[in-house]
Amino acid sequence: MDLAIDNIGGTLLPQVISTLGELGRVSLVGRLAGPVPNFNTATLFFRRNRLGGVAASAYSHAESQAVWQEILKLLACAGARPQVDKIFPFDQLPRAFERLAQGPMGKVLVAVKPAD
Repeated sequence: MDLAIDNIGGTLLPQVISTLGELGRVSLVGRLAGPVPNFNTATLFFRRNRLGGVAASAYSHAESQAVWQEILKLLACAGARPQVDKIFPFDQLPRAFERLAQGPMGKVLVAVKPAD
């Protein structure tokens, strides 16, 4: 794998790193699962892997929209779709957060009814 985007962090980061190939990169976006435990940094050296942080708040609205459109194009070309774990109605928002707290899974979504 050339690129992994990790918004979970925590104890799973070493497993994410292990999926990388030669010159692979991990973009760290969040740490929903908490701090990363100690891991053997030699796992980065041998395949010349890189870890980098991404601060989404550093982008303007226009930059964010342009990047999002590029991501959508790349996903469409690859035929990739996000893995959805469960969709909760808006009135069950607390249950959606409870599901997130249960640990790693696909995306947990909340359906928001459009304004009439």
